[in-house]
Amino acid sequence: MADYLYAIASTEEERGLCLLEMRCLLGADCRYNLIGSREEVDPGRSPFIKNRIRVLCESDELAELAELAGARVELDGRTFKVSAIDNDDPEEQGRFDYALKRELEREVGFRIRGRADMRSPEREFGFARFGGRWVFGELRRGNTDWMKHRDQPRQYSTALSNRVARSVVNIAVPRTAGVRAIDPCCGIGTVLLEAMSLGVDIVGRDVNPLAALGARENLAYYGYGSPSSVTLGDMREIEERFDVAIIDMPYNLCSVLSDSEKAEMMRSARRFASRAVVVTIEEMDSFVREAGFEIRDRCTLNKGNRFSRQVLVCE
Repeated sequence: MADYLYAIASTEEERGLCLLEMRCLLGADCRYNLIGSREEVDPGRSPFIKNRIRVLCESDELAELAELAGARVELDGRTFKVSAIDNDDPEEQGRFDYALKRELEREVGFRIRGRADMRSPEREFGFARFGGRWVFGELRRGNTDWMKHRDQPRQYSTALSNRVARSVVNIAVPRTAGVRAIDPCCGIGTVLLEAMSLGVDIVGRDVNPLAALGARENLAYYGYGSPSSVTLGDMREIEERFDVAIIDMPYNLCSVLSDSEKAEMMRSARRFASRAVVVTIEEMDSFVREAGFEIRDRCTLNKGNRFSRQVLVCE
């Protein structure tokens, strides 16, 4: 059994991005809404993770699970709450209507010695059907404080949403320790903002002085970075080495790139980064491979029926 059980949720349009992020972040894939993993990840890190159970015990039968939970949990006077987590996999039969869910929660919670508090518990526990068994553990819900970044003072119509940017950062930098990253086409800094809020060591660069100025303003508004965090210049002039580059390829009426420019951008990225995550609305496979990268994973991110992006994980 995995050490952690994660519950995820996404729209159908974002499903591919969500699963790509989970493969990079948790080292696991899934068909439905629950993922087991040995990786410990703060559920607030991802826009798609709703909660996480740190597994304490498991059993084939709910009654035995309740007994095990009661023996394992020590509250030391703190209040608690127990929540049943649905599993959308029809083979698990782990999705419950309201009445049954409350009944199951009472059955497990009754075995825990302490005072229950349904509104503001000091500790929260969860259980679910997963892998054909009942799983119980400490529940931690995702924190959505990062959503305040949507109010950044500088906005741009073609920029990635904060939600997508955050997911792309997790794909690019699943482990932050010792990793140095760059966004060489940073625009107004949405990727930089999400990366810095996650503790990623990252710098930005843009050839457009207005974009670079906007990125600095957005970062300063939330207290991240410094004026030197965003430099002005062409990515082809970068001389430092980085572990990973996050490249949201420029596009709009004023940023039409020729094939030679796309190829040169990828060759430059290969020169200063050993790994890259490329976000593009155009076919980039040939330019990525010609630059010396291999595409290790990918997904399509749709926006309605008219617009889609490709996210390529390149090494």
